Amino acid sequence: MDWIIENKDWLFSGVAIAIPLTVIGWLIATRGNKQIQKGGKNSTNIQVSGSLNIGRNKDDE
Repeated sequence: MDWIIENKDWLFSGVAIAIPLTVIGWLIATRGNKQIQKGGKNSTNIQVSGSLNIGRNKDDE
């Protein structure tokens, strides 16, 4: 407990930097993850974020 009292300025100055950096990182990460899909009348739309494998794979045999 004495250590926390003696080092409170050093300890909490790190928190003052970590919180804004966390918020900025979260805002940047969520800003780039938007996918938009448009489809016409009577159309089938498939939206994939990553790899899509249709059919049999050679490794499955």
